[in-house]
Amino acid sequence: MSGPLALVGGDAFSDGCSFDADLLAASGGTEVVVLPTAAAYEHPQRDVDAAAAWFEGLGATVRGLDVLKRADALVPEHAEVVSAARFVYLSGGSSMHLRSVLKDSPVWDALVAAWEGGAVLAASSGAARVLCDPMVDPRGGAFAVGLGLLPGLAVIPHHDHWSREKAHRTIQLAPRGLPVAGIDDRTALIRDPDGSWRSAGAGGVAIFVDGQPRDLDVLP
Repeated sequence: MSGPLALVGGDAFSDGCSFDADLLAASGGTEVVVLPTAAAYEHPQRDVDAAAAWFEGLGATVRGLDVLKRADALVPEHAEVVSAARFVYLSGGSSMHLRSVLKDSPVWDALVAAWEGGAVLAASSGAARVLCDPMVDPRGGAFAVGLGLLPGLAVIPHHDHWSREKAHRTIQLAPRGLPVAGIDDRTALIRDPDGSWRSAGAGGVAIFVDGQPRDLDVLP
């Protein structure tokens, strides 16, 4: 049975992210492995430091794993760290860069295997976006190919800060029957091990199918 999976709208590792305590407890461990891959060109160490400060308050330590470029995702030792982790967190940033680094790599295979084996997986902002397939293209709000961990679902992170016009365009362009989830900052859309979905945190989650608001029970 796969572990809990949290798609975080953004502004991770900050007040309001109350769900992190529950995710940590569900992991059964006291270490969080943070991959700042998506922030490779935006001071990735800042994400690791922010995560360390945040999880220290929850009684856990953080191990930053510098999988910042394609070659890093091919390193066996990096894959081993991910494979052994009980809680993996992909910090936010460029979904396109994250996809190009992890796609068809040993680190990606290890991440999927760890989650399918019961580990907790969390992803924020652009990282949450790219786990889905199709994924919302941040450049224009249309759709592109994601990593496909969650097929049949697309997410709009930072939903409370996206322009109405851009969000409307994305929802209208969505393939027929595809659920699109708008996730606010400091908010998580969580898939529990039994396959059910819930939201937690400071904001809200809005679900749309064929342009119409729907409930969480339509999610795959």
